[in-house]
Amino acid sequence: MSHATSPARPRTVLIARFSAIGDVAMSVPVVYSVCRSNPDTRFVYITRPTMTGLMLNAPDNLTVVGVDVKQEYAGVKGLRRLFHRLRREYGFDVFADLHDVLRTKVLGALCRLHGIPVRVIDKGRARKRALTRRRNKVMLPLLSSRARYREVFYRIGLAVEERFDSLFGPDGAPAEAYAAISGPKRAGERWIAVAPFAKHEGKIYPPELMEKAVAEMAAWPDTRIFLLGGDGRERETLDGWASRIHGVTSLAGKKYGFPAELALMSHADVMVSMDSANMHLASIVGTPVVSVWGATHPYCGFKGWKQQEGDIVQLSMTCRPCSVFGDKPCLYGDYHCLRGIPPGLIVRKVRGVLSRQRL
Repeated sequence: MSHATSPARPRTVLIARFSAIGDVAMSVPVVYSVCRSNPDTRFVYITRPTMTGLMLNAPDNLTVVGVDVKQEYAGVKGLRRLFHRLRREYGFDVFADLHDVLRTKVLGALCRLHGIPVRVIDKGRARKRALTRRRNKVMLPLLSSRARYREVFYRIGLAVEERFDSLFGPDGAPAEAYAAISGPKRAGERWIAVAPFAKHEGKIYPPELMEKAVAEMAAWPDTRIFLLGGDGRERETLDGWASRIHGVTSLAGKKYGFPAELALMSHADVMVSMDSANMHLASIVGTPVVSVWGATHPYCGFKGWKQQEGDIVQLSMTCRPCSVFGDKPCLYGDYHCLRGIPPGLIVRKVRGVLSRQRL
């Protein structure tokens, strides 16, 4: 697809998406597909150094560059140095801004000053505000983030055919890729990954309720459950579950790195996640996701890649969604959108996914 305003077919495309983990993960199916659809074009993806581990088994024409925009390339002067470094090393002739934040705006301005075309993601902010406002919500599904990423490449004049299934093949990563975390999965064994936390309270299912769901699933025969989380309170909570429930392993706070964690995730039969990064990480390794939504809503465009609608857990409430990111306090103070979800509903959704896999 091409447009009259598109630049000439580029030789090298600079792509920028610095954060967050889930957003970078959502870009993977699109970026890999664009690379494979345009094998004669070179692509350079700049992101934060911690994000580069997500880009496993990348297409040959994709170079991923970790850049420290908080220290090494901080501020306008730092971004100017970064721009000239990238231009010198890669000679890019178009800039695809998949982030549209202050840092990428500065890079975009520098590109324009040097005659380099810039295409910027349309985040649909106005429609998201209409969807999340308190009164007269416009309850219509918005474009997914992946569709918004694709649109940037369309406007560059590139082919965008879907050419991505998983970071790994259909059989998942080799066992040695996650050997630091676990031994190989036994024949007939079911692995369930559970990531019960998120950045904001409006996206976290009450831990005491999720523990009940985990205990019920752990009682199933030949079932092993891996708990995913961070340090501090998350680690304390999940280590407690693991000590009380047989067949449960807590990986909270253990920094194995994206390659090993994604490899393990690729062998999970199902992931139970909030509207969080883990939902997107599981999606890009081909693992089905049962996602739990509270203050946020799939209509905002953040549903996991290829996630089935029937695997979403949410309550129909007139106050939902009250925010795009789950960062606003509950209007009523009780977070009923989450507390009102019975643990058994999550368990039934997981059982449904496992039943489909046996067919």
